[in-house]
Amino acid sequence: MSNADIQITKPGNTAELIEKSRRYSSTWRWESAVLGIGFLFFLLSTRSVSKRRPKLFWISAVAPLTSVILGSLLVYLTHAEKHGVQVIGSLKKGLNPPSFGDFVFTSSYLSTAVKTGVVAGIIALAEGIAVGRSFAMYKHYHIDGNKEMVAIGTMNIVGSCFSCYLTTGPFSRSAVNFNAGCKTAMSNVIMAIAVMFTLLFLTPLFHYTPLVVLSAIIMAAMLGLIDYEAAIHLWKVDKFDFVVCTGAFLGVVFASVEIGLVIAVAISVLRLLLFISRPRTFLLGNIPNSTIYRNVEQYPTTNSVPGILILEIDAPIYFANASYLRERISRWIDDEEDRLKSAGETNLQYVILYMSAVGNIDTSGISMLEEVKKTTDRRGIKLVMANPGAEVMEKLNKSKFIETIGEEWVYLTVGEAVEACHYKLHTCKPDSTNEELQMWNNV
Repeated sequence: MSNADIQITKPGNTAELIEKSRRYSSTWRWESAVLGIGFLFFLLSTRSVSKRRPKLFWISAVAPLTSVILGSLLVYLTHAEKHGVQVIGSLKKGLNPPSFGDFVFTSSYLSTAVKTGVVAGIIALAEGIAVGRSFAMYKHYHIDGNKEMVAIGTMNIVGSCFSCYLTTGPFSRSAVNFNAGCKTAMSNVIMAIAVMFTLLFLTPLFHYTPLVVLSAIIMAAMLGLIDYEAAIHLWKVDKFDFVVCTGAFLGVVFASVEIGLVIAVAISVLRLLLFISRPRTFLLGNIPNSTIYRNVEQYPTTNSVPGILILEIDAPIYFANASYLRERISRWIDDEEDRLKSAGETNLQYVILYMSAVGNIDTSGISMLEEVKKTTDRRGIKLVMANPGAEVMEKLNKSKFIETIGEEWVYLTVGEAVEACHYKLHTCKPDSTNEELQMWNNV
């Protein structure tokens, strides 16, 4: 493989290309620019025609091969290689000989081979699976990462027996394959046979193939994968997903596929940590003429229950979010007491924690509930729980927290908990005003 081939298959990131363009600006040739722009326009035009008229899909499929043939004929007839248009040049005919006997397992080479193989394998797998999932999302089908790893590993093991380079599912080759209209893995078999036939018999025909035509084919394939409408959709639906998409895009453009993958994974992990450490808590209110309680922000017509604060915890309780939840619950209680005091209504008597979404809890979470219990006791407020899960109840029982709070203050639904608190308020405060009684009847 010549140096020119290596530059085509491994162009580097955008910053490197800009630096190389500046460094070698004195060697630019207008003939190469015109030829490259012309074939790029031709490839994009054929794709546009195929999109507008699906029956003419074959036009876009044969466009890359047509570009290679036309570019080679044009250079051959005009002798453009003498005017600065770089061509592939002479290619060695034949296939690589078997290399079974060239394996060396001595100690001086084995450690280096293992280190290099591990690093290269991880990078190759990451790039191949990332590219595969990108195309799977684009065409709405499922990809199995385990099968991809087995396929890539088998491919490299067999290839190593014939002096092949480390290979994976490169983005540029995949884009060209996709742009040509390939649908199944059989396209790779046909491609391998075509490459073998070409290496054996047709390599002299590519002597005059201009490098700018190959670049135009890759650029056209890449441009077809830029889906700005999907990015706009992400911005409208979820700003954080848009940040992940933008980070991956900028990482690939200005660094490499590996860096883009690392950036996307890092931002996604950061998002996950934020969700875990800062779970959502909702203030629930009663839907009029029912025993249903829902988020007051989602249902503005809900009514607050006098003397009762109903909070929903929408995540498992772990050490990572226990402190935040304790502070958040205390803030809800302070805000509710201030609101009741300013409105001249009944003082806060009960806090109901709706825990149906709490799938699990650890010892830090249990300690948090115990601290909340102590805080409410100091304020003369009763802590009530509604619908904790089976695993949560088991751990609360083992930690003696249920004994502390009292089994009679654990209910199946929020409606039952409110009814019990309602009964306690009436029995403990018989001098309630008629206005308060009417509000309770509405609940």
